[in-house]
Parts: sequence; structure tokens; C-alpha cells
Amino acid sequence: QVQLVESGGGLVQAGGSLKLSCAASGRTISSLAMGWFRRAPGKERELVASISWSGGTTKYADSVKGRFTISRDNAKNMVYLQMNTLKPEDTAVYYCAAAPGGTIVRASYDYWGQGTQVTVSS
Repeated sequence: QVQLVESGGGLVQAGGSLKLSCAASGRTISSLAMGWFRRAPGKERELVASISWSGGTTKYADSVKGRFTISRDNAKNMVYLQMNTLKPEDTAVYYCAAAPGGTIVRASYDYWGQGTQVTVSS
């Protein structure tokens, strides 16, 4: 089992930046693929970014490509999402998730955090 706790959300103006953090406990995440999801009001959950166990492979939703960067520090059991040039449409609850297997292709995210709210004002 792995427990995930997100932090770093908040209110920011359009064009601003935020960095989300995901702290893992219970086991090492070094063999897990990790992802950041978001759910906006009235919308379905969206996979925003994912990263393989080594950090060597990343993938982004088209809506955030070039603005968001996912990274991980396996030694610290941490995953991050740097969000730049934020837009009002980025407003959502952001969730950290972990997938056994280590690869981001067809990853099955079995472990989830409680989410952190990101609100971008125009």
C-alpha cells in the first residue's frame, strides 16, 4: 500500500505559477509510475501528466503541454507538478496517483491522494 498526500494548491492569477507536491508513504515509489490527474467542476477526470518509474519517460495532455512539468525524486518519495502560465481553465482539483508496473503505457492507477484545489482567476 502507498499513501499519497498532495500539497501546493491555491489561488493564483492567470499567467502565474504553482508547484504541486505529492508525498508518498508506506512504500517506496521507485518502482511505480506516477501521474497527476485533475477534475474540474462538471467535467470528467483528466490525466494531466505522467512519469515512468525512472523519470525517463513523461507524457502530457495536449492542454498543458509546454506549460506543465512533472518530475520525481525517488530518494525523497516525492512527485511534483510545476505549472506555469496558468489559465482559468486549469482550475480543478488535482490528484496524485500511483500505478504499479512502472511504465506509463496502459498504466493502472491503483493509489490516489485526496486532492488539492487549484483556482486560477482571470
